[in-house]
Amino acid sequence: MAKKSVIQREKKRQKLEQKYRSIRQSAKKEKKKVLSLSDQWEIQRKLQSPPRNSAPTRLRRRCFLTGRARANYRDFGLSGHILREMVHACLLPGATRSSW
Repeated sequence: MAKKSVIQREKKRQKLEQKYRSIRQSAKKEKKKVLSLSDQWEIQRKLQSPPRNSAPTRLRRRCFLTGRARANYRDFGLSGHILREMVHACLLPGATRSSW
């Protein structure tokens, strides 16, 4: 289980990212349309003005149950060991157990 503070920090980043998403997208569209270099620099400054934690690259995919940041499967939203436990307990339809 991940620390509660780390999970809360990630939730805060998600809220910031949603808040500034439209500003970033509009600035990126503007930058593609503008031809002069000085105007592009001005738009780049506008892109850098929101908080750093509002950038989508700062987000980390976490396990839905435990908050673990590593070995996450996008299809299920779970980390590897939780996924395996749920498959063995037949809690995930369509997933098959593997044994070798």
